[in-house]
Amino acid sequence: MKADQIKAVIEQKLPGSKVSIRDLTGTADHWEVWVISEAFQGKGMLEQHRLVKSFFEQDIASGVLHAFSLKTFTPEDWAKRAPQLVK
Repeated sequence: MKADQIKAVIEQKLPGSKVSIRDLTGTADHWEVWVISEAFQGKGMLEQHRLVKSFFEQDIASGVLHAFSLKTFTPEDWAKRAPQLVK
C-alpha cells in the first residue's frame, strides 16, 4: 500500500484531518503515521489508535501493512506539543 493511499483513506474517514506519513524501511509496509483530527476529542490515545487502525484491518491482517506506528493528536494537543516534537 502506498503512502498516498493510506493518507487518502484517513482523510476520507476523518474529514478535515491532517496526515503525515513516513516509510520507515523503504519497503512500503512499515509506516509511521501522524494524524491530527478533531475526531479525537474526548478519546484516549488507545481509542484514537484503534479508530485509525480500524480503517486498515484487512490490510494489516493480510500483511499488506506489516507495521503501522501511529501518533495521534487533537488540534489542541498538537498546538501544545508540536514545538517539542518537531525540531
